[in-house]
Amino acid sequence: MSVKRLLIPAVCTLLVFTACSNRSKLFPGYSVTNTGIHYKLIALGENDTPASVENYVTAIIAYRTVNDSLFFHGVRQFQLTAPEYEGSIDECFLMLNTGDSASFYIQADPFFTKTLETALPKFINPGDFMRVDIKLLEVKSAEEFQKEMEAFMSWINDFGEYEKVILKQYLDGQKVDVQPTSSGLYIVHQLKTQRSQVEIGDTVTIHYEGRFLNGKPFDSTRRRGEPFQFVYGQKWQVIPGIEEAIGQMREGEKAMLIVPSHLAFGQQGNSNGMIPAFTSVIFELEILEVKKGLVQ
Repeated sequence: MSVKRLLIPAVCTLLVFTACSNRSKLFPGYSVTNTGIHYKLIALGENDTPASVENYVTAIIAYRTVNDSLFFHGVRQFQLTAPEYEGSIDECFLMLNTGDSASFYIQADPFFTKTLETALPKFINPGDFMRVDIKLLEVKSAEEFQKEMEAFMSWINDFGEYEKVILKQYLDGQKVDVQPTSSGLYIVHQLKTQRSQVEIGDTVTIHYEGRFLNGKPFDSTRRRGEPFQFVYGQKWQVIPGIEEAIGQMREGEKAMLIVPSHLAFGQQGNSNGMIPAFTSVIFELEILEVKKGLVQ
């Protein structure tokens, strides 16, 4: 394991080392960087490709409270940027190589207010840490990513028009008579209530089932027996179509969403390859609970 990856970047003086050791006692089994990130390596990857600024990374990410309550889990692909402040989540990714898994504790306040640019959720207290678990699946340079995108786009340019034909055939066949929103989303309300409207910063608990236009399911919280909870308005939580629909719904409501690809998984499809590029999908959505967020 290189010094860059999971060791403190600079040699500590005795005074600094003592301070680091004291801080590491907050979370037994974790070491601490000189920027205040607590870290523990879970598994070492077989690839020595390090993550660097401007790389495109694909990672499995989970967020938990200090009490081990999971509030986000998913696969995300994005371009790494230089850390904007000490102890940011960007530093966590920059400590890893391809294939590595690690657990981190970072300060929650700046993560929400600076990184996600949203309010601290109600279930996290000011000054709290939060746990971030990361498995780094893939690292690509900006040049590699661009070349792959150009090659990919060279043979899928016709898919967008094909999707429109398939979607129209589905809408006509199902006799869907609702008008799409300005973005192109179809929301077929199945149950409406007069309960709490969802607002930015609220903690929302939902059940959903995603399926293709042919009816074949590809994801379901009900089948897993575990609803999905997240803070509405945060980045990287749900696809744009679901986020738009939730913003127009209330606690206890149910709706069927017909989601064109530009509001779903886009020109690339999803990260595990299950959903192809330019694929319209359907989601059955139920809002189980809305917990109002704190005004910051």
